[in-house]
Amino acid sequence: MGILVNVISADEDDLDAIGESEHPVDEWSGIEARDIDRLKFISLHCLLTGESLEEAELSYEPVYVAGGYGPIIFRIPDELTQKLARLEEEALEAVGEELAASEDFETSHVAVEEVQSLLMELADLARIADSQDQHLFIWMHPLLT
Repeated sequence: MGILVNVISADEDDLDAIGESEHPVDEWSGIEARDIDRLKFISLHCLLTGESLEEAELSYEPVYVAGGYGPIIFRIPDELTQKLARLEEEALEAVGEELAASEDFETSHVAVEEVQSLLMELADLARIADSQDQHLFIWMHPLLT
């Protein structure tokens, strides 16, 4: 079973509406990141903040859980949003290489170029969130196959 992932920039007050949305990137600024799960975001968090896995995991508890096979939403900590928003293209490419070599990405066989592209999109979205005083949310919905 795969997961559909949308990362969006929104206000905290939008959380219920995001949870009820079938495709949040159609309603808010955001990107699609299919099959990039919570652990991959935590790996990125650890890489950019220097926090341990245990510390970072505590920051990625669900802020919205729908019943049944509905979406789960996590809030990306503002610290990570700010770090992403401030990274230049060269730094993002280097982080992408390192992240692609991490266990979570390597076992999924995600190409370095794909990881770098995702980071560029995340950084652009983080800049939007930062400029509009919003937060980044990870909306994950299981795909039934």
